[in-house]
Amino acid sequence: MAEDSDLEKTEPASPRRLEKAREEGQVARSRELTTFLLLAAGVTGLWLGGAALYRTLTDIIRAGMWFDPGVTRDTAVMLTVAAQAAEHALRAMLPLFVLFILVAMLSSVLLGGLVFSGKALEPKFERLDPLKGIARMFSGQTMVELIKTLAKAAVIGTVAVLVIMHYQARMLVLMHAPPHEALASGLTLVALCCALIVAGLLLIVLIDAPWQLYSHMKKLRMSREDVRQEHKESEGDPQIKGRLRQQQRAMARRRMMAQVPQADVVVTNPTHYAVALSYQENGAGTAPVVIAKGAGPIAARIRELAGQHHVPMLSAPPLARALYHHVELGQEIPAALYSAVAEVLAWVFQLRSWRDGYASEPRQPHDVQIPAGLDPTPDAHTETP
Repeated sequence: MAEDSDLEKTEPASPRRLEKAREEGQVARSRELTTFLLLAAGVTGLWLGGAALYRTLTDIIRAGMWFDPGVTRDTAVMLTVAAQAAEHALRAMLPLFVLFILVAMLSSVLLGGLVFSGKALEPKFERLDPLKGIARMFSGQTMVELIKTLAKAAVIGTVAVLVIMHYQARMLVLMHAPPHEALASGLTLVALCCALIVAGLLLIVLIDAPWQLYSHMKKLRMSREDVRQEHKESEGDPQIKGRLRQQQRAMARRRMMAQVPQADVVVTNPTHYAVALSYQENGAGTAPVVIAKGAGPIAARIRELAGQHHVPMLSAPPLARALYHHVELGQEIPAALYSAVAEVLAWVFQLRSWRDGYASEPRQPHDVQIPAGLDPTPDAHTETP
């Protein structure tokens, strides 16, 4: 039962799931909203610019009906006149066409936003499966579309009946009116009927747009197993991440160990901590740098490498603990430790001179002092050298 509940799509879509759906062209769309806005734009455009459009088209038709013998005898002239008439008509209709294009583009992105996806254009042959096609015919989405179609038909029919009943007497009077007056009054009634139909469709749009958003989000719901799988893919398998971190630490440790032979001195605890210092007198920095440090087995490995490459080692527990806890790899030592480290480096330089035969064997420093507060465990791990 627990496994079945994990497979039920009860969880809301994650941001990654929504982004993936957008990449595949799956966004909320409302055809009813597009239809409503196009009809509203058409009615508004004709209402505002219909008079000018009527005059322009009337002049074009009147000019086309004018009989000119020169035009009828010459095919080239006839084509030129026809092209000019078509151009004038297109210019007159162009603002309305531009309005339709802009409204169509705007209405298509109101709910789901602007999306460019080539995956939506890829052919899907499973749509040719007749069994799935029959199943879609009786699906819940098909029933919703049927209800919307019936609702639109009811709205349009109701508005048309109400307009006819209300203006019935006025329509009958138009039968005896002059043609120009009858045409103008008839067009006014048609425009009024269209405006009322568009207003009636607004109710369907207010229901359909939220439904499309709800249906889209419901379709993208995820099961608990999907959520876990997505989290694993995005964050990575904890075991794999643990192995990667372990490998990264091992690589960093190998790089650190490779720096030990270049150290000038290794300060020890003498067994719990080991810190390798390097000092370049002509370098860019002005203070010694910690190039390797470690505790326990890592400290033992640092001491082993230092012994193999004849790097001087000095047992100074307080200084070793302070360097280990307060200085990161690759950083210069703090100013508070300059005096203690200078004492150690002086011993190193004297040791080099003794090995080169220029001086007597120096005395190893004992009880190297550091400022109070820098030794985190002054009473722990203290060993007699």
